[in-house]
Amino acid sequence: MAMVDSSALRIERLLDEMTTADKAALMTGRDMWSVNPIERLGIPALKVTDGPNGARGTGLLGTGTPALCVPCGSALGATWNPTLVEALGGALAEEAHARGFHVLLAPTVNIHRSPLGGRNFECYSEDPHLTGSIAVGFIRGVQAGGVGTTIKHFVANDSEFERNTIDSVVPERALREIYLRPFEMAVTEADAWGLMAAYNRVNGTYACENAEMLTGVLVDEWGFDGVVVSDWFGTRSTATSANAGLHLEMPGQGRFYGPVLVSAVEDGDVDETVLDDSARRLLILMERTGALDDPLDRAEVELDVPEHRDLARRAATEAMVLLSNDGLLPLDRSGLGSIAVIGPNAAAAMIMGGGSAALMPQHNTSPLDALEARLSGINVAYEPGTITERTVRPISSRLLDDGFRVEYFDGPDWSGKPLLVEHRSDGRVLRVGDVPGMSDSGPFTARATATLVPDFSGVHSLVMTQVGRARVLVDGTMLLDGMTDPLGPGEAFFGLGSEEIAAELHLEAGVPVSIVVEYSSEGAFMFRGAQVGLRPPEVGDLMDRAEALAADSDVVVLIVGTNDDWETEGRDRESMDLPGDQPELVRRIVAANPQTVVVVNAGSVVTMEWADDAPAILQTWFGGQEMADALVDVLFGEAEPGGRLATTVPHKLEDTPAFTNYPGENGEV
Repeated sequence: MAMVDSSALRIERLLDEMTTADKAALMTGRDMWSVNPIERLGIPALKVTDGPNGARGTGLLGTGTPALCVPCGSALGATWNPTLVEALGGALAEEAHARGFHVLLAPTVNIHRSPLGGRNFECYSEDPHLTGSIAVGFIRGVQAGGVGTTIKHFVANDSEFERNTIDSVVPERALREIYLRPFEMAVTEADAWGLMAAYNRVNGTYACENAEMLTGVLVDEWGFDGVVVSDWFGTRSTATSANAGLHLEMPGQGRFYGPVLVSAVEDGDVDETVLDDSARRLLILMERTGALDDPLDRAEVELDVPEHRDLARRAATEAMVLLSNDGLLPLDRSGLGSIAVIGPNAAAAMIMGGGSAALMPQHNTSPLDALEARLSGINVAYEPGTITERTVRPISSRLLDDGFRVEYFDGPDWSGKPLLVEHRSDGRVLRVGDVPGMSDSGPFTARATATLVPDFSGVHSLVMTQVGRARVLVDGTMLLDGMTDPLGPGEAFFGLGSEEIAAELHLEAGVPVSIVVEYSSEGAFMFRGAQVGLRPPEVGDLMDRAEALAADSDVVVLIVGTNDDWETEGRDRESMDLPGDQPELVRRIVAANPQTVVVVNAGSVVTMEWADDAPAILQTWFGGQEMADALVDVLFGEAEPGGRLATTVPHKLEDTPAFTNYPGENGEV
């Protein structure tokens, strides 16, 4: 391992002073996002955070400290620009330090094997060389800033179906030329400091126990000198994993390492030299990231740097792919009197996919808001056209006067002075883990308060899902009760959330109402809180209204796509089609007004059987926090859509090579 002599000497001295228990502790997570420190030797806790499109911090599922949200992986792949991605990596290194972390759990270099892969948005391409090239840029940028990277998920972890147990059966040539190649480039060309072993099996052996991959290929062939960490809760054994080359079990407290690993050494199942190698690698990573000298033991802060936002906007622009254009783009402002903004993705910013990659963006402007802000003097009108939610989304920040004020109380009855007060911008009133400073005597409580200002009159549907127990009051009247009796299980929050419950209420446009969520952490695991959504009334036929607006406007910007509920970690897409009746919406709007730009706001490719009818099609992917403003730049010719396809858009799913053997059967794919 090539290191400065003084650093190597320091590490060897520390290693000489470490007991077997110290080494095993260092190889084990302390909590969700840090490694056990060895305080008597002055070894601090190494701290890690997700992820691929921003340094999130300790939150999960869009919670936590506001962070720079860059375009998703499929968008960065479409830039074909490793130099740009390297610059983004430098910005993310600064972001990680501001959040107080040494290592970024990124990039994701798995392959777009099937268009239905739930995390395709997080990955760069179907092409291994392009994937590797973009990853090399990302790694160089992040690590030049003194922050480690963790290439993931090693290997053949290319879909979410049965992701914890599926056996990816891959012939040697395909394994080498396609699935291993991006990892090889990341190791040999960018000297990646970390790698995450996947959940799945590879040719019969779990990735975290796969000595052929972790030692034979990664270390012996490629010369990897970094740290291999398990995917979270992905470790399944002690001796088998340690001997295979898994250096770190995450998260804490460890189930298979720590004291259990010490026992394995004492029983002769694991040689002490295995612990020496793992501990040495972890110490080297701490030296590389500066953790040995600066534990970054400070509160997370938001780092809002104009240059970073400009860079994210440029990346969003360079990622946009102009799939077709019959002379409609760029739009001409002169003589433009009215513009219709239509579609389910128009009034909400679908800027990232779901799962561990999600974060709290620094800001979240919708395409509708961006167009209204930039087109003064032009009549901008909006219709959703259709509703495509898989589940009801959190109440949008645009309907809340100032988000939710969340007060946390150390006790079961919301009494006394709040121990902590936080702000949430939308209806996802959620945090990860317990509240700092809370006693261990029982569940804590929280109260989230907001002012809701509806934009439609009529009967709305108020919807809630929870982790723990919650109830929702509107103007003092309880409408949703998940407190009295526990709710059944649902899919939300990695399957830890409840089923949805709903109630109807009549609201008047522009008339504010008070909304209060009262919460108890009783029965909650990992996540604490609730998500409250609001489904607007369907006044007449949404598609008829959108069609009429289109016919009466000079130009239409039709924004269709998916969201972080359709494309997410934990499950694959059921179909390549646009969700709901969006294909019919496209056909009808284009027929009503041939001056229609169809914007596809999705992290993965979708079927476009309507493509021949559309005068212009622009693919924006999930473009990060600056996507909406970048979209306006492109629509009006202020910036060039620089993206090129990094993955094939098939005419139909049956045209794809993996169609006949996806998602797999009998535990194999």
